[in-house]
Amino acid sequence: MTEKRRTISVGNVDIGGNNEISIQSMTNTKTSDIKTTVAQILDLEKEGCEIIRVAVPDVDSANAIKEIKSKINIPIIADIHFDHRLALRSVENGADGLRLNPGNIKKKRYIKLVVNKAKEKNIPIRIGVNAGSIDRKKYEHPTPEALVDSALNHIKILEKMNYENIKVSLKSYDVNTTIKSYELFSNIRDYPLHVGITEAGDFFKGSIRSSIGIGILLYKGLCDTFRVSLTADPVKEVMVAKEILNSLNIRQFGIDIISCPTCGRTEIDISKIVQTVKERTRDIDANLKVAIMGCAVNGPGEARDADIGIAGGKKEGLLFEKGEIMGKYPEDKLIKLLIERIKKYEND
Repeated sequence: MTEKRRTISVGNVDIGGNNEISIQSMTNTKTSDIKTTVAQILDLEKEGCEIIRVAVPDVDSANAIKEIKSKINIPIIADIHFDHRLALRSVENGADGLRLNPGNIKKKRYIKLVVNKAKEKNIPIRIGVNAGSIDRKKYEHPTPEALVDSALNHIKILEKMNYENIKVSLKSYDVNTTIKSYELFSNIRDYPLHVGITEAGDFFKGSIRSSIGIGILLYKGLCDTFRVSLTADPVKEVMVAKEILNSLNIRQFGIDIISCPTCGRTEIDISKIVQTVKERTRDIDANLKVAIMGCAVNGPGEARDADIGIAGGKKEGLLFEKGEIMGKYPEDKLIKLLIERIKKYEND
Protein backbone atom coordinates (compact mmCIF):
# COMPACT_ATOMS: atom_id res chain seq x y z
CA MET A 1 0.00 0.00 0.00
CA THR A 2 1.24 3.50 -0.80
CA GLU A 3 2.33 5.41 2.30
CA LYS A 4 0.09 8.40 1.70
CA ARG A 5 -2.24 9.29 -1.13
CA ARG A 6 -1.82 12.61 -2.85
CA THR A 7 -4.20 15.53 -2.23
CA ILE A 8 -6.55 17.10 -4.75
CA SER A 9 -9.18 19.81 -4.32
CA VAL A 10 -12.81 19.82 -5.40
CA GLY A 11 -13.77 23.44 -4.95
CA ASN A 12 -12.98 24.26 -1.34
CA VAL A 13 -12.89 20.61 -0.22
CA ASP A 14 -9.46 18.97 -0.04
CA ILE A 15 -9.42 15.22 -0.64
CA GLY A 16 -6.65 12.75 0.15
CA GLY A 17 -3.51 13.05 2.23
CA ASN A 18 -4.35 13.78 5.86
CA ASN A 19 -7.58 15.61 5.04
CA GLU A 20 -10.92 14.86 6.61
CA ILE A 21 -13.06 12.16 4.95
CA SER A 22 -15.73 14.02 2.97
CA ILE A 23 -19.34 13.02 2.29
CA GLN A 24 -20.80 13.13 -1.19
CA SER A 25 -24.20 12.53 -2.74
CA MET A 26 -25.86 12.85 -6.15
CA THR A 27 -29.10 14.54 -7.09
CA ASN A 28 -31.90 12.46 -8.62
CA THR A 29 -33.64 15.46 -10.20
CA LYS A 30 -33.43 16.55 -13.80
CA THR A 31 -30.44 18.88 -13.67
CA SER A 32 -32.08 21.18 -16.23
CA ASP A 33 -34.89 21.71 -13.70
CA ILE A 34 -32.87 24.29 -11.81
CA LYS A 35 -35.42 25.13 -9.11
CA THR A 36 -35.99 21.51 -8.09
CA THR A 37 -32.31 20.63 -8.27
CA VAL A 38 -31.27 23.58 -6.12
CA ALA A 39 -33.96 22.76 -3.56
CA GLN A 40 -32.67 19.20 -3.28
CA ILE A 41 -29.05 20.31 -2.96
CA LEU A 42 -29.94 22.76 -0.20
CA ASP A 43 -31.71 19.94 1.66
CA LEU A 44 -28.58 17.82 1.25
CA GLU A 45 -26.37 20.64 2.50
CA LYS A 46 -28.54 21.00 5.59
CA GLU A 47 -28.10 17.29 6.32
CA GLY A 48 -24.32 17.53 5.94
CA CYS A 49 -23.47 16.78 2.29
CA GLU A 50 -20.11 18.32 1.38
CA ILE A 51 -19.83 17.63 -2.37
CA ILE A 52 -22.71 17.15 -4.81
CA ARG A 53 -22.74 15.46 -8.21
CA VAL A 54 -25.31 16.11 -10.92
CA ALA A 55 -26.07 14.16 -14.09
CA VAL A 56 -25.28 15.97 -17.33
CA PRO A 57 -26.98 14.03 -20.14
CA ASP A 58 -27.64 17.07 -22.37
CA VAL A 59 -26.73 20.67 -23.13
CA ASP A 60 -29.54 22.11 -21.00
CA SER A 61 -28.15 20.28 -17.97
CA ALA A 62 -24.62 21.52 -18.64
CA ASN A 63 -25.88 25.09 -18.97
CA ALA A 64 -27.93 24.79 -15.77
CA ILE A 65 -24.76 24.28 -13.71
CA LYS A 66 -23.97 28.00 -13.82
CA GLU A 67 -27.19 29.06 -12.10
CA ILE A 68 -27.26 26.06 -9.77
CA LYS A 69 -23.73 26.84 -8.58
CA SER A 70 -24.70 30.44 -7.82
CA LYS A 71 -27.45 29.27 -5.47
CA ILE A 72 -25.66 26.54 -3.48
CA ASN A 73 -22.74 26.46 -1.07
CA ILE A 74 -20.91 23.21 -1.79
CA PRO A 75 -18.76 22.10 -4.75
CA ILE A 76 -20.58 20.62 -7.74
CA ILE A 77 -19.33 17.78 -9.93
CA ALA A 78 -20.62 17.17 -13.44
CA ASP A 79 -21.27 13.52 -14.28
CA ILE A 80 -20.39 13.07 -17.96
CA HIS A 81 -20.47 10.05 -20.24
CA PHE A 82 -19.18 9.86 -23.82
CA ASP A 83 -19.75 13.47 -24.98
CA HIS A 84 -16.71 15.72 -24.55
CA ARG A 85 -18.78 18.78 -25.48
CA LEU A 86 -20.88 18.38 -22.33
CA ALA A 87 -17.70 18.20 -20.26
CA LEU A 88 -16.34 21.40 -21.83
CA ARG A 89 -19.61 23.24 -21.33
CA SER A 90 -19.95 22.05 -17.73
CA VAL A 91 -16.47 23.32 -16.89
CA GLU A 92 -17.18 26.66 -18.56
CA ASN A 93 -20.32 26.94 -16.44
CA GLY A 94 -18.39 26.48 -13.21
CA ALA A 95 -18.29 22.76 -12.42
CA ASP A 96 -15.74 22.08 -9.68
CA GLY A 97 -14.95 18.61 -11.00
CA LEU A 98 -15.80 16.03 -13.63
CA ARG A 99 -16.76 12.40 -13.35
CA LEU A 100 -15.60 11.18 -16.71
CA ASN A 101 -13.83 8.11 -18.06
CA PRO A 102 -11.60 9.35 -20.90
CA GLY A 103 -11.57 5.95 -22.59
CA ASN A 104 -15.25 6.44 -23.39
CA ILE A 105 -14.39 9.42 -25.59
CA LYS A 106 -13.28 7.86 -28.84
CA LYS A 107 -11.11 10.57 -30.36
CA LYS A 108 -7.85 11.57 -28.73
CA ARG A 109 -8.18 15.21 -29.77
CA TYR A 110 -11.50 15.45 -27.93
CA ILE A 111 -9.96 14.02 -24.77
CA LYS A 112 -7.16 16.57 -25.10
CA LEU A 113 -9.69 19.41 -25.26
CA VAL A 114 -11.26 18.26 -21.99
CA VAL A 115 -7.88 17.79 -20.31
CA ASN A 116 -6.70 21.24 -21.36
CA LYS A 117 -9.89 22.82 -20.07
CA ALA A 118 -9.59 20.95 -16.76
CA LYS A 119 -5.97 22.12 -16.45
CA GLU A 120 -6.97 25.70 -17.22
CA LYS A 121 -9.61 25.69 -14.46
CA ASN A 122 -7.54 23.47 -12.12
CA ILE A 123 -10.37 20.99 -11.57
CA PRO A 124 -10.04 17.23 -11.00
CA ILE A 125 -11.42 14.34 -12.99
CA ARG A 126 -12.78 11.28 -11.23
CA ILE A 127 -12.27 8.03 -13.06
CA GLY A 128 -15.13 5.82 -11.97
CA VAL A 129 -15.15 2.16 -12.94
CA ASN A 130 -17.72 -0.52 -12.23
CA ALA A 131 -18.97 -3.75 -13.79
CA GLY A 132 -20.03 -1.86 -16.90
CA SER A 133 -16.56 -0.42 -17.42
CA ILE A 134 -14.49 -3.58 -17.79
CA ASP A 135 -13.12 -5.03 -21.03
CA ARG A 136 -15.46 -7.98 -21.66
CA LYS A 137 -13.12 -9.38 -24.29
CA LYS A 138 -10.41 -9.68 -21.69
CA TYR A 139 -12.46 -10.41 -18.56
CA GLU A 140 -15.59 -12.52 -18.40
CA HIS A 141 -16.64 -11.16 -15.00
CA PRO A 142 -16.06 -7.93 -13.04
CA THR A 143 -13.26 -9.27 -10.85
CA PRO A 144 -11.06 -6.96 -8.75
CA GLU A 145 -8.31 -7.38 -11.34
CA ALA A 146 -10.72 -6.37 -14.11
CA LEU A 147 -11.84 -3.24 -12.29
CA VAL A 148 -8.29 -2.16 -11.49
CA ASP A 149 -7.15 -2.86 -15.06
CA SER A 150 -9.98 -0.70 -16.38
CA ALA A 151 -9.09 2.15 -14.01
CA LEU A 152 -5.41 1.99 -15.01
CA ASN A 153 -6.28 2.11 -18.70
CA HIS A 154 -8.27 5.31 -18.18
CA ILE A 155 -5.59 6.79 -15.94
CA LYS A 156 -2.86 6.13 -18.48
CA ILE A 157 -4.75 8.14 -21.09
CA LEU A 158 -4.69 11.16 -18.79
CA GLU A 159 -1.13 10.61 -17.58
CA LYS A 160 0.12 10.55 -21.19
CA MET A 161 -1.41 14.02 -21.51
CA ASN A 162 0.51 15.13 -18.40
CA TYR A 163 -2.65 15.32 -16.31
CA GLU A 164 -2.68 13.84 -12.81
CA ASN A 165 -5.40 15.82 -11.01
CA ILE A 166 -7.30 12.57 -10.59
CA LYS A 167 -9.33 10.64 -8.07
CA VAL A 168 -10.49 7.07 -8.60
CA SER A 169 -13.43 4.86 -7.70
CA LEU A 170 -13.69 1.09 -8.20
CA LYS A 171 -17.26 0.26 -7.28
CA SER A 172 -19.09 -3.03 -7.41
CA TYR A 173 -22.40 -4.31 -6.08
CA ASP A 174 -20.40 -7.12 -4.50
CA VAL A 175 -18.82 -5.96 -1.24
CA ASN A 176 -15.85 -8.37 -1.37
CA THR A 177 -15.02 -7.42 -4.96
CA THR A 178 -15.12 -3.74 -4.06
CA ILE A 179 -12.81 -4.13 -1.06
CA LYS A 180 -10.29 -6.24 -2.98
CA SER A 181 -10.33 -3.76 -5.87
CA TYR A 182 -9.35 -0.85 -3.64
CA GLU A 183 -6.70 -2.96 -1.92
CA LEU A 184 -5.14 -3.88 -5.26
CA PHE A 185 -5.27 -0.36 -6.63
CA SER A 186 -3.77 1.22 -3.51
CA ASN A 187 -0.63 -0.88 -4.03
CA ILE A 188 -0.16 0.54 -7.53
CA ARG A 189 -1.17 4.21 -7.49
CA ASP A 190 -1.41 6.97 -4.91
CA TYR A 191 -4.42 8.79 -6.32
CA PRO A 192 -7.12 9.67 -3.75
CA LEU A 193 -9.96 7.18 -3.47
CA HIS A 194 -13.67 7.83 -3.88
CA VAL A 195 -15.46 4.90 -2.25
CA GLY A 196 -18.91 3.36 -2.50
CA ILE A 197 -20.93 0.23 -3.13
CA THR A 198 -22.74 0.74 -6.42
CA GLU A 199 -26.34 -0.29 -7.08
CA ALA A 200 -26.59 -1.22 -3.41
CA GLY A 201 -30.39 -1.25 -3.32
CA ASP A 202 -33.20 0.38 -1.37
CA PHE A 203 -32.80 2.18 1.95
CA PHE A 204 -32.78 -0.96 4.10
CA LYS A 205 -30.63 -3.25 1.98
CA GLY A 206 -28.44 -0.51 0.56
CA SER A 207 -27.67 0.94 3.97
CA ILE A 208 -26.45 -2.42 5.23
CA ARG A 209 -24.34 -3.25 2.17
CA SER A 210 -22.85 0.23 2.08
CA SER A 211 -22.13 0.32 5.80
CA ILE A 212 -20.27 -2.98 5.61
CA GLY A 213 -18.28 -2.19 2.47
CA ILE A 214 -17.50 1.46 3.16
CA GLY A 215 -16.92 0.74 6.85
CA ILE A 216 -14.28 -1.88 6.10
CA LEU A 217 -12.52 0.39 3.60
CA LEU A 218 -12.56 3.26 6.09
CA TYR A 219 -11.14 0.99 8.78
CA LYS A 220 -8.37 -0.09 6.40
CA GLY A 221 -7.59 3.54 5.54
CA LEU A 222 -8.68 3.08 1.92
CA CYS A 223 -11.13 5.96 1.62
CA ASP A 224 -10.75 9.70 1.12
CA THR A 225 -14.31 10.60 0.15
CA PHE A 226 -17.43 8.51 -0.32
CA ARG A 227 -21.05 8.27 -1.35
CA VAL A 228 -23.63 5.92 0.09
CA SER A 229 -25.64 4.98 -3.02
CA LEU A 230 -29.29 4.23 -2.25
CA THR A 231 -32.49 3.82 -4.22
CA ALA A 232 -34.02 6.45 -1.96
CA ASP A 233 -34.10 10.15 -1.18
CA PRO A 234 -30.46 11.34 -1.44
CA VAL A 235 -30.81 13.00 1.97
CA LYS A 236 -30.93 9.49 3.43
CA GLU A 237 -27.57 8.76 1.77
CA VAL A 238 -26.01 11.54 3.81
CA MET A 239 -27.74 10.40 7.00
CA VAL A 240 -26.26 6.91 6.60
CA ALA A 241 -22.85 8.32 5.64
CA LYS A 242 -22.67 10.38 8.82
CA GLU A 243 -23.60 7.41 10.96
CA ILE A 244 -20.88 5.30 9.33
CA LEU A 245 -18.30 7.94 10.23
CA ASN A 246 -19.78 8.29 13.73
CA SER A 247 -19.62 4.55 14.30
CA LEU A 248 -15.90 4.41 13.52
CA ASN A 249 -15.17 7.58 15.52
CA ILE A 250 -13.72 9.13 12.37
CA ARG A 251 -15.94 12.20 12.55
CA GLN A 252 -18.64 13.27 14.98
CA PHE A 253 -21.96 14.68 13.81
CA GLY A 254 -24.22 15.99 16.53
CA ILE A 255 -25.39 13.92 19.45
CA ASP A 256 -24.52 10.23 19.69
CA ILE A 257 -27.54 8.44 21.14
CA ILE A 258 -26.92 5.01 22.66
CA SER A 259 -30.06 3.01 23.36
CA CYS A 260 -30.69 -0.54 24.51
CA PRO A 261 -32.51 -3.10 22.33
CA THR A 262 -35.12 -3.58 25.11
CA CYS A 263 -36.29 -6.88 26.56
CA GLY A 264 -38.91 -8.27 28.91
CA ARG A 265 -37.39 -6.35 31.82
CA THR A 266 -38.08 -2.96 30.20
CA GLU A 267 -40.88 -1.01 31.85
CA ILE A 268 -40.57 2.39 30.20
CA ASP A 269 -41.20 3.22 26.52
CA ILE A 270 -37.59 3.35 25.28
CA SER A 271 -38.57 3.58 21.60
CA LYS A 272 -40.75 6.63 22.23
CA ILE A 273 -38.08 8.32 24.33
CA VAL A 274 -35.36 7.71 21.71
CA GLN A 275 -37.46 9.01 18.81
CA THR A 276 -38.61 12.07 20.75
CA VAL A 277 -35.07 12.95 21.85
CA LYS A 278 -33.75 12.48 18.30
CA GLU A 279 -36.42 14.77 16.83
CA ARG A 280 -36.05 17.50 19.44
CA THR A 281 -32.24 17.55 19.38
CA ARG A 282 -31.76 17.08 15.63
CA ASP A 283 -30.28 20.54 15.08
CA ILE A 284 -28.12 20.62 18.20
CA ASP A 285 -24.44 20.60 17.30
CA ALA A 286 -22.77 19.16 20.38
CA ASN A 287 -20.20 16.41 20.76
CA LEU A 288 -22.27 14.56 23.30
CA LYS A 289 -22.92 10.91 24.16
CA VAL A 290 -26.46 10.29 25.41
CA ALA A 291 -27.49 6.89 26.80
CA ILE A 292 -31.15 5.88 26.91
CA MET A 293 -31.34 2.55 28.71
CA GLY A 294 -34.32 0.47 29.73
CA CYS A 295 -33.54 -1.39 32.91
CA ALA A 296 -31.25 -1.83 35.89
CA VAL A 297 -29.02 -4.55 34.39
CA ASN A 298 -26.81 -2.62 31.96
CA GLY A 299 -28.62 0.70 32.21
CA PRO A 300 -26.85 2.39 35.13
CA GLY A 301 -23.39 1.48 33.85
CA GLU A 302 -24.04 2.70 30.31
CA ALA A 303 -25.83 5.83 31.53
CA ARG A 304 -23.05 6.62 33.98
CA ASP A 305 -20.39 6.31 31.26
CA ALA A 306 -22.26 8.65 28.91
CA ASP A 307 -22.26 12.45 29.19
CA ILE A 308 -25.97 12.32 29.95
CA GLY A 309 -28.16 9.26 30.37
CA ILE A 310 -31.21 7.62 31.83
CA ALA A 311 -31.66 4.14 33.25
CA GLY A 312 -35.26 2.98 33.38
CA GLY A 313 -37.15 1.36 36.21
CA LYS A 314 -40.87 0.73 36.69
CA LYS A 315 -42.50 3.73 34.99
CA GLU A 316 -39.60 5.86 36.23
CA GLY A 317 -35.88 6.23 35.73
CA LEU A 318 -32.60 7.57 37.03
CA LEU A 319 -31.11 10.61 35.32
CA PHE A 320 -27.30 10.71 35.11
CA GLU A 321 -24.96 13.53 34.11
CA LYS A 322 -21.19 13.10 33.87
CA GLY A 323 -21.38 9.94 35.96
CA GLU A 324 -23.46 11.44 38.76
CA ILE A 325 -27.06 10.58 39.62
CA MET A 326 -29.13 13.75 39.26
CA GLY A 327 -32.33 12.19 40.56
CA LYS A 328 -35.12 9.68 40.06
CA TYR A 329 -38.08 10.87 38.00
CA PRO A 330 -41.37 9.50 36.64
CA GLU A 331 -41.37 8.44 32.98
CA ASP A 332 -43.47 11.40 31.83
CA LYS A 333 -40.81 13.85 33.12
CA LEU A 334 -37.71 12.00 31.92
CA ILE A 335 -37.89 13.17 28.30
CA LYS A 336 -38.30 16.84 29.24
CA LEU A 337 -35.47 16.73 31.76
CA LEU A 338 -33.18 14.79 29.42
CA ILE A 339 -33.68 17.30 26.59
CA GLU A 340 -33.11 20.22 28.95
CA ARG A 341 -29.79 18.71 30.04
CA ILE A 342 -28.73 18.11 26.42
CA LYS A 343 -29.55 21.69 25.37
CA LYS A 344 -27.33 22.96 28.16
CA TYR A 345 -24.31 21.74 26.13
CA GLU A 346 -25.49 23.17 22.78
CA ASN A 347 -23.07 26.10 22.64
CA ASP A 348 -20.17 24.55 24.57
